[in-house]
Amino acid sequence: TTHSDLVLRAREKGIPHKVVHNASIMNAIACTGLQLYNFGETVSIPFWTENWKPDSFYKKILKNRECGYHTLCLLDIKVKEQSEENLCRGRKIYEPPRFMTTQQAAQQLLEIVENKTEEMEGIHLKPDSKVVCVARV
Repeated sequence: TTHSDLVLRAREKGIPHKVVHNASIMNAIACTGLQLYNFGETVSIPFWTENWKPDSFYKKILKNRECGYHTLCLLDIKVKEQSEENLCRGRKIYEPPRFMTTQQAAQQLLEIVENKTEEMEGIHLKPDSKVVCVARV
């Protein structure tokens, strides 16, 4: 709040300024305008595979929503990962780096929303729920 106030006052007075984020997404996410005080527990959204589709993070999103909090979802990255075959065969061959996109995360969340039958009492996400996505902040 104080930092936002400083920026607004500098703009009003025509004072040049530059925001330098700390090396933390927790600080940088403030560029969205969402107040940091209103964030609940942070979750990670992993890449799914054909046979592995974890969704445990969804309950934490709902719990935050129930408390009136935003949820910061950290998206998966795969750097220096081996395929299952190379891992089993002991080959030190690595897959190219992959970074989950906001579209991939949204698609996985939509699939969870469509498949969930149990919801917290009155708290749920819908395909038209509002979200804020940022990348390369």
